[in-house]
Amino acid sequence: MASSERWTAATFNANSIRVRLEQILAWLADNEVDVLAIQETKVADDEFPADAIRDAGYHVVYRGEGGQAGVALLSRSEPSNVGFGIDGRDEDRVLCCCVDNVPVVNTYVPQGQQTDASEFQHKLRFFRELRELFEREYAPDEPLLWMGDLNVAPEPIDIYDPKRLIRHVDFAPEVRDALDHVHKWGLVDLVRRLHAEEPDLYSYWDYRAKNPIEEKKGWRVDHILVTTPLAERCVNAWIDVEARKAERPSDHTFVVAEFEF
Repeated sequence: MASSERWTAATFNANSIRVRLEQILAWLADNEVDVLAIQETKVADDEFPADAIRDAGYHVVYRGEGGQAGVALLSRSEPSNVGFGIDGRDEDRVLCCCVDNVPVVNTYVPQGQQTDASEFQHKLRFFRELRELFEREYAPDEPLLWMGDLNVAPEPIDIYDPKRLIRHVDFAPEVRDALDHVHKWGLVDLVRRLHAEEPDLYSYWDYRAKNPIEEKKGWRVDHILVTTPLAERCVNAWIDVEARKAERPSDHTFVVAEFEF
């Protein structure tokens, strides 16, 4: 575990780490984070800005092929047991490691395009394989930290217009059930644990919408879920809406959780 009693984890869909690198480093300078999971890096490994991140005092592991996916993990302590993908698939969407004796899984779940598309079936299969990974490699009564852009708003409270968007790939009943199946393995949604009924609690706002933050047109699709041993040590969890207002921001923002050990 980290040397201090307070240990902080965060997740962020960067929507291009090269475009958002300055914002990420500035945010890290203002926030004492022990581990930051990043998704949608959109960069091949040989172009990943690892040196700038290391110069800022962080270890970094990453996997990407360019295009729309890519995952990375920044940490104050050197991570161990680093692996990518599930059974040789989705290596640019799943990153597993251990930081300060805490097992961490960072995922960028496929968006799915349309509910009648093969990509949506890939999304549902992705959740099934995650559940199998958790069953095989971890235990609900031991620490596990699962973070990332899961591309699912779990409940009507997590999306600004649940009736109109009921068949959206990030809210359709099939995908909510798929996430719930993983959740029931033994995971706690930290933001909802501490803010159970709070409305308009979003981590994503569409670029195409006019004044989406002010008009509260958002989605909560970025999550931090943990097993009970970590949930019992969580003292705070929140979404940093102000970071979404930065110059040239991602369409997502940072989700953060603090633990005391």
